[in-house]
Amino acid sequence: MTLKEDIKARLSFAYGVALLVAINGFLLFLPVLQRGVAHSNAALDTFDTWKEALSFLALLEIPGFVVGLVLLLMSIGLVIKSRISWFFALLLLVSTVCVDVFIVKKTTGTTFYSLFTIAVLVYYWRRFDHYSLATGSFFAVVSVASLIVYSMLGTLYMGEQFAPQVSDLPTAFYFAIVVMSTVGFGDIVPHTTDARMFTLTVIILGITIFAISVASIAGPLISNNLQRIVKGRITHMARKNHYILVGASSLAQNVYKSLTDRGEHVTVVCAPGTQHDLPDKADIIEGDTSAASTLRLAGAGEAKYIVTLCDSDAENVFVVLAAKEVVGDNTQTIALVNESQNMNKVKRVNPTMVLSLPQLASELLVRTLQGDTINNDLITDMFFGKRTSLG
Repeated sequence: MTLKEDIKARLSFAYGVALLVAINGFLLFLPVLQRGVAHSNAALDTFDTWKEALSFLALLEIPGFVVGLVLLLMSIGLVIKSRISWFFALLLLVSTVCVDVFIVKKTTGTTFYSLFTIAVLVYYWRRFDHYSLATGSFFAVVSVASLIVYSMLGTLYMGEQFAPQVSDLPTAFYFAIVVMSTVGFGDIVPHTTDARMFTLTVIILGITIFAISVASIAGPLISNNLQRIVKGRITHMARKNHYILVGASSLAQNVYKSLTDRGEHVTVVCAPGTQHDLPDKADIIEGDTSAASTLRLAGAGEAKYIVTLCDSDAENVFVVLAAKEVVGDNTQTIALVNESQNMNKVKRVNPTMVLSLPQLASELLVRTLQGDTINNDLITDMFFGKRTSLG
């Protein structure tokens, strides 16, 4: 696969999965919306109660409507490969399929489409590894807002099943907040089985969404330090005038050893769960290697060099692009090119230097075969001369 194809594949899969989820949400959301618009146009200004206004809905269509809306919003997070968006989209789709199969006991085309989307999400689960404060905050806002909408619609729909009766928006909003927060003042009480079951769902969802929202916001702030605490990798090194190695390939590990043997401070950035043989005392940051926030955490603004040594040329390109957002004035970037035909393409993102081991090795071999003198000056010129490619 060429570099261009690799980059397209990395981008297109996220857009493709996001589109599948958005279509799924649209299929759940649109029919209810269309019936609601037709219902309101047919009987405009004739509704005496919210029960009449929502009479076009079946009870189970209220959560379906909200789920469809949330899936549309979650598809935005999937575009940037957000893990929390992936998890919540998968959870909602599994829930809708279970409702269709076990509660409604009726399968439709949307049900089978949901199963297909679930299969795609599961297949690509490793690709959705992006954590950030922005996506966590977005998830929290969307989740809380969606739950409030669900709670208010359900409360108004079953208004007569509460004591006292709930018949206006302010009261429905008040009840939704009280139940979501599990405060339970007791001034509004469900007195039918349906109303009690509905109230229980709001309580359970409220607790769940609150816990996940806190985790999704706090997680990116503490995850890297917590991982190093658990793994015994706490370091007191000041990340300044140091080297950042991106990737945990064999080459990266050898470079790490050589630099640390010379007394240099090195920070390694790699994807979560990457297998490596680095020592426990190594300063390792696990996260999205192509995210500016990860490089910023590694001290990119104060680093001497950012050396990206990933096995994929596309990944190295993304790292260089991310580094441009956070590097300091004196920080230099070096990008490894694994396949020689990608050399010019990698140069287009303008790293300080480009290293192609095959080309470098071939040039040294040719010079050796031709009897040319290979000395320190030649090596220095090849690495740091006027050319920006190493080899």
